[in-house]
This record gives sequence, structure tokens and C-alpha cells, in this order.
Amino acid sequence: MNKRRILIAGLGLIGGSLAKSIIKNENNYVLGYDVNPDSLQYGLAHGIINEAYEEFTEAAIQSDIIILAAPISETIKLMKQLDQLDFEKQVIVSDTASVKSSIIKTAEALTNDKIAFIGGHPMAGSHKRGIGAAKPHLFENAIYVLTPSVRSTDEMLETMKDILKYTKSKFIILRPEEHDEMTGVVSHFPHLIASSLVHQAKKWESTHTYLPKLAAGGFRDITRIASSNPEMWQDIFFHNREKMSVLLQEWIEEMIHLKELVDNNHKMTMIAYLQDAKNYRDGIPVKTSGAIPAFYDLYVDIRDQSGALASVVQLLADKNISIKNIEILEVREGITGVLRLSFYSKDAQKMSKTYLKENGFDAMIQK
Repeated sequence: MNKRRILIAGLGLIGGSLAKSIIKNENNYVLGYDVNPDSLQYGLAHGIINEAYEEFTEAAIQSDIIILAAPISETIKLMKQLDQLDFEKQVIVSDTASVKSSIIKTAEALTNDKIAFIGGHPMAGSHKRGIGAAKPHLFENAIYVLTPSVRSTDEMLETMKDILKYTKSKFIILRPEEHDEMTGVVSHFPHLIASSLVHQAKKWESTHTYLPKLAAGGFRDITRIASSNPEMWQDIFFHNREKMSVLLQEWIEEMIHLKELVDNNHKMTMIAYLQDAKNYRDGIPVKTSGAIPAFYDLYVDIRDQSGALASVVQLLADKNISIKNIEILEVREGITGVLRLSFYSKDAQKMSKTYLKENGFDAMIQK
């Protein structure tokens, strides 16, 4: 059986992580392309790819499947290059962009009948960048959106899922418009708001120089995503700009309403407003299907002392409980901090609370 020749075009965090998982399948032979020769050398040296190419079209013409793991605008340029190639066989082309409408619009305009395009968006990432941060498990249990397009078939869709099976992702099929609306609401738009909150704090720093030292806990938590790659996010906002504009207008109207509640001290209306927000936030998500996977949080008080975090993790590891995510919400020198543990299931959440309490930890599930 001939191995499937799969090209990963763009060996950053996403492309490198895909390559690391795809190469696990002995039926796959992974080619790598990147504009950075160091990334290619790193990929070869660490067994992430089987071959390295500095010329995109040279690699593409030899491939059966091509995954474009580049920024949105660069992905569109690469798609147009593919359209000009004289492929001898049908090739499946996919991408990893977080905005699908402009990608699929480009795909539908392709005239090369040898290209079957299936849009893709693995909904996971990291604060780290580059192939050195790539992990084969980066997409494990994450949503992987697929958007079938021009000349793609159900059989090709299943081929893509098989190629990506070692990512251990959860695949869902969405139309470009619904994908962009949902990611706009829960991903792209919150980034704009986080950046605006940081700018507001920066302006107030000229009045209160001590302000940055008070910006802990909730402020850091809600503005964390403002530390992401500015060039990448500008590209995302540009390609999803129509939905961003609508969401911003809705936000402005919401803030006008909220200002009226504050200005006029509508106590019961404000309580109801906050309660509605709490109820909805606490219920997201109510099930594991959809674009947002369900996580169940447990809050644990820990002392600021050596080994405190390790003891919590080791206790749960001894019980074979898998932790999805760990976040330290509040730690100040010499006092108790708060650890937020996220689990994949409610059962794991409840068992963890029981085990931790039995071992002297103050653990709470927030209602």
C-alpha cells in the first residue's frame, strides 16, 4: 500500500502540531513547507516531518493531501497558487484558518478541477508560538470544524477525518457562515473587548500610577487573550469584519443600556441583569456537542508554600482522574491562593472534590 503524501504548509504551532499527530499513522508520509528554513530543519531533526521543502509548489505537486496552516491572507495566496498547478491526480486541500467564509469563497472560485477543498479549523491553541511549541496532543478533545466545499465528497470528508484521527479531535461539520458567527461571538469579539479593557486601564494609569499593581485576579483573567499575536488577530478581524462590526454595534447598545441602569440605580433590574448573565454563563455549555466543549470546574484553596500545587495534582493522578486545565486565579505572597481545575466530566469534577476534601483541601464547585 502506497503511503498518503500529506503536505503541511506552514510549520508553526498549529501546522507543527498537526504534523506530529499525522505522522503517527504509518500510512502517512508527511512533507513540510515553510518560509523559515530553521523551522524545516527543526521539523526534520525532531521527526515531525519526513521531507522538507522551501518551494511550496514543488511540494504541492507531489502531494495527495495539502493542509494550509498559515494566516488567513497567506492561505488565500497559497490557494491561488495551487489553482495554477497541473496536478496529475485529484488532491484534497484543507486549511486551519479561524475564519471560513473568505476561505470558502476563494475555494469556490478555484477553476482547477483536480482540487477538492474541505475547510478546516482546529479550535485549540497555546500562548506559545512556533514549531518548538508544537504538541501531538494539542487538539485532543478539541473541536475540529470541517466545512465541505467545491468538488469535495462524503468519501473525501471521511478521508480527512482518518488523516486527522490521531489528533483525537471531535469533528463537527458547519457551514462557513454559521462557523464565523459562532467563533465571532465566543472567540474573535471577546479578543476585541479584552484589548479595549487593557486600553482603558492604560489610560487610567496616568491618573493612578499604582493601578497596574492592583490589576490582578479577575482583570488578568478576563484580559489574558489580549496578549495574543497582534498581526494574526488583525488578519482575523479583517476577514470577519462584517460580523465584528455587527457585534460591536450590539455591544455599544448593550453598554448604553447598562449605563442607564448604573446612572439611575435600578437596583432590582441590575440584580436581574447580573443574575441572567450568571445563569447563562454557568450553563455554558450544557452539553458536549457544539462549538464549545463542556468543562467542569473545581476551585481549590491552596497555601503559598512549596509543593502545594504538586500535592493536588498527584492526589488526582493517583485516582486516575484526568485534568483538562489548571489555572491559578489568585496567589499573593504568604496567603491562600485559588486553583481552578477543569475536567471533562461532571463525575470527574465531583470525585475530585470528594478526594481533595478527604485529604484536607478546601474544594468547591461554584453554583
